[in-house]
Amino acid sequence: MSTPVTEASTEQVRGDSLFTRLIRRPELTSLLGAVIIFVFFMIVAPAFRSWDAMATVLYASSTIGIMAIAVGLLMIGDEFDLSTGVAVTTAALAASMLSYNLWLNTWVGALLALVISLAIGFFNGYLVVKTKIASFLITLASFLMLQGLNLALTKLIAGAVATPTIADMEGFPSARAVFASSIPIFGVNIRITVFWWILFVALGTYLLFKTRFGNWIFAVGGDQEAARAVGVPVKRVKITLFMFIGFAAWFLGMHNLFAFDSIQAGQGVGNEFLYIIAAVIGGVSMTGGRGTVIGTMIGALIFGMTNQGIVYAGWNPDWFMFFLGGMLLFAVITNNRFARFNRERS
Repeated sequence: MSTPVTEASTEQVRGDSLFTRLIRRPELTSLLGAVIIFVFFMIVAPAFRSWDAMATVLYASSTIGIMAIAVGLLMIGDEFDLSTGVAVTTAALAASMLSYNLWLNTWVGALLALVISLAIGFFNGYLVVKTKIASFLITLASFLMLQGLNLALTKLIAGAVATPTIADMEGFPSARAVFASSIPIFGVNIRITVFWWILFVALGTYLLFKTRFGNWIFAVGGDQEAARAVGVPVKRVKITLFMFIGFAAWFLGMHNLFAFDSIQAGQGVGNEFLYIIAAVIGGVSMTGGRGTVIGTMIGALIFGMTNQGIVYAGWNPDWFMFFLGGMLLFAVITNNRFARFNRERS
């Protein structure tokens, strides 16, 4: 005899279904954390409450968030890239020195730098899939090589550790408008990187959840051998994801170049951890197969709010890394518990 389905039991099923869907969202914890951090700094830092402060927070978040999108997609595909921080500097140095020394239009220099950045991404991806050595080690080697090249070639060509100014060269004003300008909105200047960041988040979300390639990323990250067995081109997916890293590094490098005009050869070291941390705080799994682009956006926003909030509160900036480490630890523990919960519910 079947058990009658009452209205109460139907509501319970619906409630459980909604709860299950919410709890399985990898960015849920980061969203709650972002709300708490926002409210906290609104209370303790009066300067944080201004629209100009919000614009500064968004700018700081966008410069991390653009790269965190590509890093997050790569991590969903179960790979890591430790060369991202110096790769941004490599792109900026290449564009600057090619433009200055060959007296090229800065757009031509930027496009040549894009080719170099994509080639670096392809190089990393190709080595990972061909040698089957952990991407952690391959990209650590790339990090060291790029760091050395950045310093050695800049000193050799420019005779200093910074590139010369290219602000007076043809194409610079238009390139600066695209990569490093500000747009006034209701009297507040919003840096253009914020709008690029939002666009890239939208495109990344569409790619991940509305395209076959997005399904391939989840499949490769979840179980590489099973994905290969059903016809997923695993090698092509991984190489493409590394080339996404190359594009993001180039884009952020162009922002740095056209915003500050001169590039220090040694900058960028350590930023690779910030990109990974933003992705992990945003709910991207360290073991692949789980995460969202929206989550990386929230993770980068948490970074921006914490970074600027500490300054506006008048605290010692040295506390920032402590708070960042604490948030990372909390995110990893929480993500692991949610992943275990989801496996038990499945």
